[in-house]
Amino acid sequence: MSIQRIALIGGSGFVGRHITTHLRNRGYQCRVITRHAHRHQELRTVAEVVEADPFDRTQLIAGLQDCDAVIHLVGILNSRGGQRSFRRMHVELVEHVVYACHAAKVVRLLHMGALNADPATGSSEYLRSKGEGENRAHMLAKPGVAVTTFRPSVIFGPDDSFLNRFAALLKIPGPLPLACPDAEFSPVYVGDVAEAFANALEDRNAFDHHYELCGPRSYTLEALVRFVAYHSGRYKGIVRLPDWAARLQASILQYFPGQPFTPDNYLSLQTPSVCRQDGLGLLGVTATSLENAAPRFLAQGGKSGRLDRLRRISQR
Repeated sequence: MSIQRIALIGGSGFVGRHITTHLRNRGYQCRVITRHAHRHQELRTVAEVVEADPFDRTQLIAGLQDCDAVIHLVGILNSRGGQRSFRRMHVELVEHVVYACHAAKVVRLLHMGALNADPATGSSEYLRSKGEGENRAHMLAKPGVAVTTFRPSVIFGPDDSFLNRFAALLKIPGPLPLACPDAEFSPVYVGDVAEAFANALEDRNAFDHHYELCGPRSYTLEALVRFVAYHSGRYKGIVRLPDWAARLQASILQYFPGQPFTPDNYLSLQTPSVCRQDGLGLLGVTATSLENAAPRFLAQGGKSGRLDRLRRISQR
């Protein structure tokens, strides 16, 4: 299989930007499909940016013309119903993407799933909808489109919304009330995820496979928060919330701007986000440890610090 041009749906997000840059550095031509092209001018240095609504099949098919592969990365952590429901974003959108692949004669699809996603046994609506979407991708793609699904644990990197969110919370005066402190994660570095996608792209052995992507170590949520506190220099007390208080916190915070914690998030945390297979190793990637990668960007202030430095450089 020879692939030259790749369309990325969701390529303007955190993981998508890293994958796009990695693919461009490998010599691939990239096309980012986005509903708001004017918001992502910076991507034009590494990709063609095309404005299209992925839910409009006519627009999506047009956006995929002349592409050899599609990388589908769209996902949401919280459902707001209607246009932003889990089912619409994780199942119906997958159906649109696969339909457009067939119509545009795209022969390769890489799909971003989620660790522990299962339509029957997932502990949350998020995990059940992601599992259903994965199943739909593999079933509807046959014949003609070779699919590979990736199931990462939480992904970290310089501009992530996980470690940097806790770094921001640690700035708030007073102790940090922490729900589900014993929830388990195996954080995987975004650069390793990008490399895994690139390695699988033209590998026939990866066709119709699911790869779990995890870092080399597992941590409790409390251990991760303490790690962030140490490396960002923000020391404060952590209050371990009992289960009833965690559920109460979720029932309240779901109504806050940005939905920082919801009952569905709580349910997702009841299933350890750790791998049963070394998907990175199977794809020829050596996992980067949290200790080797995260201290650099946490010490620099994460995303907000990076933006401040860019503003100073540009004198804006």
